[in-house]
Amino acid sequence: MGTTAFTPALHAEWIKIRTLRSQIACLCAMLLATVAFSALSGLGADGDDVDPLFSAFFGVSFGQIAAVAFGTTALSAEFQGGALRLSLAAVPHRGRWFAAKLTAIALPVLAVGLATGLVTLAVGSAVLGEKAEGLGTAEGLRGVTGCAVYLTLMALLAAGLTTVLRSGVGALSILVPFLLIVSFVLGDLSGNAADFLPDRAGQVALHSRWDGILDPWTGLAVTALWTATAITAGAWRVRRRDA
Repeated sequence: MGTTAFTPALHAEWIKIRTLRSQIACLCAMLLATVAFSALSGLGADGDDVDPLFSAFFGVSFGQIAAVAFGTTALSAEFQGGALRLSLAAVPHRGRWFAAKLTAIALPVLAVGLATGLVTLAVGSAVLGEKAEGLGTAEGLRGVTGCAVYLTLMALLAAGLTTVLRSGVGALSILVPFLLIVSFVLGDLSGNAADFLPDRAGQVALHSRWDGILDPWTGLAVTALWTATAITAGAWRVRRRDA
């Protein structure tokens, strides 16, 4: 894939994203929801067994919904009103178009995710007060990095699933209940097997202590594998299905 051919495609997809108010709103919601719910978690943290890192980043469980909505909306717009035909007329190479779309999704989520991680860590540490004294610099940096990478992976997973289903509503109807309800239920019932769910695996990086079988980086790798599977299926769908 030549850079000279890819750059105009990426520029075109970035224009689409930055001109949609719903996309900008999702990025803002990702930051605000994460920070707000993390602050509330810090206020309610009590006892000697408090995990300071997870308390500081608790809001990621809610901010990820905005990241998922961002990835979903970016793709679902292509399947409305023949927009995909126009996109492929401008970029006939379907693989190049899909790669440009995914890159245009990943970069702003990663950037806002890093900002979200930094603000969340600062606010969470301030709210926790003395309970955050055991939170070291290395753990804090891991939390910020893990927050950004995790949110980006979830946005891309949502984009891949939306491409497979060719429906934003369909993707959200699967992912939102799963992230807010099903994953917690399965986690309580299934033991270690639930550690390999995409959200639970990725969020290991946001814990100071974790009793599961994954560590922070292998957990993010598991989430990345889920994302890669969704993207691969989406790419296959783009190549095989008429616009």
